[in-house]
Amino acid sequence: MVKTFFRTSAMLLLLSGSALAQTWTVDSDSSRLSYGTIKKNSVGEVNSFEKLSGSVSEDGKLQLKIDLGSVETNIDIRNERMRQIVFQSIGSADLTAQLDVAELSQLAVGATTVVDLEATLNLLGTEIPVETEVFVARISDSKVLATTNDMVFLGTEEAGVNAGVDQLKTLAKLNGITRTVPVTLRLMLTTEGKQAAAEPVAAPAPVQVAFAGDVKAGKKVFKKCKACHSVKEGQNKVGPSLHGVIGRQAAAVEGFKYSKVMANADVAWDTESLTEFLTKPKKFLPKNRMAFAGLKKPADIENLLAYLDSASK
Repeated sequence: MVKTFFRTSAMLLLLSGSALAQTWTVDSDSSRLSYGTIKKNSVGEVNSFEKLSGSVSEDGKLQLKIDLGSVETNIDIRNERMRQIVFQSIGSADLTAQLDVAELSQLAVGATTVVDLEATLNLLGTEIPVETEVFVARISDSKVLATTNDMVFLGTEEAGVNAGVDQLKTLAKLNGITRTVPVTLRLMLTTEGKQAAAEPVAAPAPVQVAFAGDVKAGKKVFKKCKACHSVKEGQNKVGPSLHGVIGRQAAAVEGFKYSKVMANADVAWDTESLTEFLTKPKKFLPKNRMAFAGLKKPADIENLLAYLDSASK
């Protein structure tokens, strides 16, 4: 799926780079890689990658990075699943190519052309040759627009993400997810401003960054939980182990039999969702079987989360 999307990106950039014999950078705000999906056989959706960076050097060397952490599906939990499950928390996909700078160096402002390009996409450690047709337009002396000339169809097997898509399908309890998707790419190359030229894209930030609570105080708060829960990995009691709970999907502890309500909950346990749950468990998830009424003091919750985070390391 993703690999193929990037193929298109490569082509587009290649074309754009040929427009002028000088260094061009990708304008991330005006560039976009989009793909369509269909679930449940009839529900169509448009998703995208919001951050593209890169450059075409004066000698025609193209370097493009697609920030996999910038995937946008319009549903937060699905974005997180795409990053962690489909893209395996890898920061970016890389597209490289050597362009014939002279080919489009005479393209005048307002003129357009169509170019066939070849590139190499590196995604999840696999190098994929890419071939596509790109429409190139010289917008101004300092801007070149490149887009896919036709819709490109990409397959999840070719992209090496079938296993991740299978897992998404199971988590979302869907009877089907598209295995071939249409992809489009729009790249704006510019000599204006200070767009970063193919700087490394950092891996997606962890679900949690820092905890301001007091770990020792949180350990005392945990005494209210320890009758039913353990912080030791793999040690389940009446309730599941809370080792690594922060950042984990609800009902994800292997070997523990969850209630139907919890098993069907589409919840990722981050600080926000855990805070709401620990404040009023029955309100956050009606009919869940946890008997605990909740913690009334925000400081107790903050300290407890700090302890759970510390105990999971």
